[in-house]
Amino acid sequence: MAKKNKRSNKAQTNNLSAITEHQETQSDKGFCHFEGDILVLNILGTPSAKRDVIGKAKGKQLKISVTAAPTRGKATDHMVAFLAREFAVKKSQIEVVFGRMNINKQVRITAPQKLPAVIARFLNANSGNK
Repeated sequence: MAKKNKRSNKAQTNNLSAITEHQETQSDKGFCHFEGDILVLNILGTPSAKRDVIGKAKGKQLKISVTAAPTRGKATDHMVAFLAREFAVKKSQIEVVFGRMNINKQVRITAPQKLPAVIARFLNANSGNK
């Protein structure tokens, strides 16, 4: 029985190592990266702004400001509609992974038809780092 537990512990350790490596790889990618045809975007949102705008990168997040107030997720809903226009996709192609009621968000955009300049520059600059 003791041998089985040792094997089980070793398997758990290997799984934990794989998860940790995956998380480190993801965090090394900056504020966005592609997973197949899905663009994963880490956002630092600013509600109640003067205008809807995609700003600059701040660390591992991209600053995005929207005019909607942060009331019951309305700013996030407005941000999704804004991003849908910016990426030329339907709102249903944007999934809020986490942060619906928070300024720190992650969204997944399926098959974006166009890329805003700041994202295109970042992806082009980091395309050789794979």
